[in-house]
Amino acid sequence: MKKMSITSKLLIGLASLSMATAFFLPTWFIFLVAPQYPEGLEMNIWLTKITGQVDIINGVNHYIGMKRISAEMFPEFNYMVYILGGFIVYGLMVAVTGSRKLLLSLLLLSIVTAGAALYDFYRWGYEYGHNLDPKAAIKVPGMSYEPPVIGHKTLLNFDAYSYPDVGGWVILGAGFTFFLVYFLEWRRLSKATKQNISISSMQVAAAAHLVFFLSSCSSAPEPFVYGKDVCDDCRMTIMDPHFGAELITKKGRVFKFDDALCVANYFKTKKPGTNEIRQTLFIDYNTENKLLDASETFFVVSPQLKSPMNSHSAAFSTKEEASKKAAATAGTVKTWEILAKELQQ
Repeated sequence: MKKMSITSKLLIGLASLSMATAFFLPTWFIFLVAPQYPEGLEMNIWLTKITGQVDIINGVNHYIGMKRISAEMFPEFNYMVYILGGFIVYGLMVAVTGSRKLLLSLLLLSIVTAGAALYDFYRWGYEYGHNLDPKAAIKVPGMSYEPPVIGHKTLLNFDAYSYPDVGGWVILGAGFTFFLVYFLEWRRLSKATKQNISISSMQVAAAAHLVFFLSSCSSAPEPFVYGKDVCDDCRMTIMDPHFGAELITKKGRVFKFDDALCVANYFKTKKPGTNEIRQTLFIDYNTENKLLDASETFFVVSPQLKSPMNSHSAAFSTKEEASKKAAATAGTVKTWEILAKELQQ
């Protein structure tokens, strides 16, 4: 059987080596938000340890009878580095030999291991959320506190989020590259001619790995649910579709606000996560739930604009629209950079 192309072998080798970053980066994170913790509580899971605000989380969980979270309760920490190391070595062996059979076995092994890891996480979460201390200070009949394996879940007054962290996304990106290279090699082999797959196709594979990794670490804006969403700064219910904003962190967490003043105050107080903001967006005054990037937004400031927290400002997508509104309300047009400084004084 013909071996894989040089480009395929290089991609497999690079993807395998990229997984080594998980030795130095967290692979999973759990984020909790509640009215008493508006800035959120984060727990980061590594291959050998747990970091973050674990002590605070344990203190909160104690009242509802949940066990104390510690590294000792995870025997997986004793061998996860060896499993990942084995995958890296096996991937490099596939790259060196160029064997499609070994690549297929690596692909199948990756799927089985990922499934086993998710099941193990689910099993731990189920035990952790259901096996409660009967002497707990707070007991809700029939209530369990199992955290989500992945995604979002509401537990009492807490919103729990569970997603891969940076190291986890790199591992997923490597697995995606294994699959894509196998598919392209299978397609190349199935052709009648013995022509090598074009370099441009392999560049698509390399770009796909990068795009997958970068896009997976980001999150799209979330539509506002008026009358239900709560401002992450002032804690008021978001009601007016003409005003509002969102901050999106590099890890995909979305913070919502009912007024530009709340956004400015959030940055001013330097709440947790402020230094990790990837994008700042404002609601277009003229279009409900249309979000505008702060760097490209024009703000009209006028006493006649009755915004929820009295910033008296509204966002517009073009300078022409903003100027028209400013003329009609005896207001002025400003950029977010200027408006933010004024609101923070």
